[in-house]
Amino acid sequence: MTDIAPADTTTRIPDAALAQRRILRVLVASQVLSGAGLAAGVTVGALLAQDMLGSTNLAGLPSALMTTGSALTAVTVGRVSQARGRRPGLAAGYLAGAIGSAGVIVAAVLDNPALLFLSLFVYGAGTATNLQARYAGADLAAPGHRARAVSTVLVTTTLGGVAGPNLAAPTGTFAERIGIPHLAGPFILSGVAYALAAVVLAVWLRPDPLLMARSLARAEQADAAAGRTAADARPAGPAGPDEARGGVVLGALVMILTQLVMVAIMTMTPVHMHDHGHGTAASGLVIAVHIGAMYLPSPLTGRLVDRYGRMKIATASGVTLLAAGILAAAAPGDSVALLALALALLGLGWNFGLVAGTAIITDTVPLATRARTQGLVDVSIAIAGATGGMTSGIMVAATGYPALALTAGILALALLPAVAVTAYRN
Repeated sequence: MTDIAPADTTTRIPDAALAQRRILRVLVASQVLSGAGLAAGVTVGALLAQDMLGSTNLAGLPSALMTTGSALTAVTVGRVSQARGRRPGLAAGYLAGAIGSAGVIVAAVLDNPALLFLSLFVYGAGTATNLQARYAGADLAAPGHRARAVSTVLVTTTLGGVAGPNLAAPTGTFAERIGIPHLAGPFILSGVAYALAAVVLAVWLRPDPLLMARSLARAEQADAAAGRTAADARPAGPAGPDEARGGVVLGALVMILTQLVMVAIMTMTPVHMHDHGHGTAASGLVIAVHIGAMYLPSPLTGRLVDRYGRMKIATASGVTLLAAGILAAAAPGDSVALLALALALLGLGWNFGLVAGTAIITDTVPLATRARTQGLVDVSIAIAGATGGMTSGIMVAATGYPALALTAGILALALLPAVAVTAYRN
C-alpha cells in the first residue's frame, strides 16, 4: 500500500495540471468568439428596437429580453452541465445564441417587432453561456488560484468584445449591400461568432473539466478510505452546509447588484448618445471601451481576489460602480470622452464584483451540486439584468439619463453592508 500510493498520487497531479492548461486554451478560443457575438448585439439592440417601434419607452426591452433569455439558458446550461458535463451544456448555449441572431436578422428584414423580441430572447442564450464558461475554468483549479483561473477565461472575452462594437458600422454597411437593414448588420457577426464558439467547445473541450474534477474527488475518497494521504494531490474540500449557504447568498448578492447597475446604465448609454446626435460609430466606441473594462482587468482582479480576499474586492466593486454612476450623470451628452470614462468605470466595477462573487461561490459549493447551483445563481444575475434593462428605458423616459445613472450608482452601495455583515459573522 505504501509503495503504491505515491505513484498513484503523482500520476494524477500532472494529468490534472495538463488538462487544466488545455481546458483554459480551449475556453480562451471560445471566449474570443463569443465576446464578439455578445458585444455586437449589445451595441445596437436598443437602437434597433427604437427604430422599429419609433419610441424610447421600450428601448430597454431588448436588454430585458436578452437577459430573460439568459436566465432560462443559465438554468438549462447548469442542469445539462450537472448531468453531462460542461462541454455539451456550453456548446448548446452558444448554438442557441447563433439561432437567436439569425432570427433578429429575419425580423429586421420583415420589420416584425414580435419576431424581433422573440429572437432577442433566444439570443440571450449566448450571454448566459459566455458567463457560465468562467465556472469551467475553475473546476480543476486549486482554491488559491480559482480567481485567477476565472479571470483567465473572462479576459479573453475582451478581444472579441472590443472588436464587436467597432465592427457595428462596417457590418451595417455590409448588411445594407445584401438587402438587410443597417442596424441588423452586427447580428450577422453575432450569429457566426456564436456558431463557431459552439463548434470549438463541442470538438475540443476534452477532457470535460467538471467530470474530471469529480473523478479526482472520487479517487481521493478512495485513497482516504484505503488509508492513503491525498492532501498533496488536491486542496481541502468545500465548506460545510451553513458556510456554503452563506457563501452562495453573498456571492449571488454581489453579482446580482453589479449586474443590475451595469445593465441599467449600459443599456441606455447608446440611446442617450443617439439623442445627442452621436452615430453608431461613437456609441460603438464607448461600448467597446466598456466591454474592454469589463474583461481586460480580469488577470489583475483575479490576483487581487486571491491575494487580498473576496470581501475587499467586493467592497471595491460597490465603490467603483458609485463613481461610474456619478460620472455618467454629470457628463455632458456631447462628451464622448467622459461617457467612455464613465462606462470604463462601470465595466471595472462589474469585473470586481463578478470575479469576487464567482470565487466566493466556487469556494463554498460542493462538486456534487456545483453546476446546478452555479446555474441557479446565474439565473438570479440574469433576472437582475433584465430588471435593469427593462426599467432603464422607462426611467430615462420619465426622469432622464442622469437620474438613472446616479440612482444606479447609489444602489451599488448596498454591497457594503452585506459584505460587512458577512465579515463580522466570519
